[in-house]
Amino acid sequence: MQAPAHPPLSDVPALAERAADLLRTPGALLNLTPPEATVLVAQMRLVHFGPGVTLFREGDDVRLDHLLLVLEGEVSIEVGIGGSMIPVAISVVGPGSVIGEMALLDGSPRSASCTTISAVQAAALSRQGLEKLIDQQPRVAAKLLIGLGSRTGERLRALGEQLQMYAGVVEQQQQQIDRLKAGRAAG
Repeated sequence: MQAPAHPPLSDVPALAERAADLLRTPGALLNLTPPEATVLVAQMRLVHFGPGVTLFREGDDVRLDHLLLVLEGEVSIEVGIGGSMIPVAISVVGPGSVIGEMALLDGSPRSASCTTISAVQAAALSRQGLEKLIDQQPRVAAKLLIGLGSRTGERLRALGEQLQMYAGVVEQQQQQIDRLKAGRAAG
């Protein structure tokens, strides 16, 4: 009998405990108690990736059925800019970071690309695992969904702040262009 490609995380007690600890850190925003984190970990599977592996590709509308909790290693988060969609790294995340949650929640295409910088061990929660959690442990599922919603809200607020900053820069540049045009017309 062949071992599953992605064994349940609970099959590796040390990593399951690490995942439960990481889920309770302030950065996870899940507000889980130790027993609740253990219940969530029971729905996760262990996955491994080598360096340079694309975990998610911006715009992908396939493989939307999971999120990853990084246990070890680093992942670069990139978004495409401009018409040519040149990838720009916007963040590097490591242990304790959750990635891919937006697509898991709404089934929409991936909003960013995620590429491993180093070898990565992660805990994957599938849509099926989430649905099972909702059925069997609705309180834990609710805390998870509230936490993921809070993370998404924080990102949107940060994006709003960045857009305001960019708008200010564009406005300053436009004023300078207008002054230069006015100087040429006068001269």
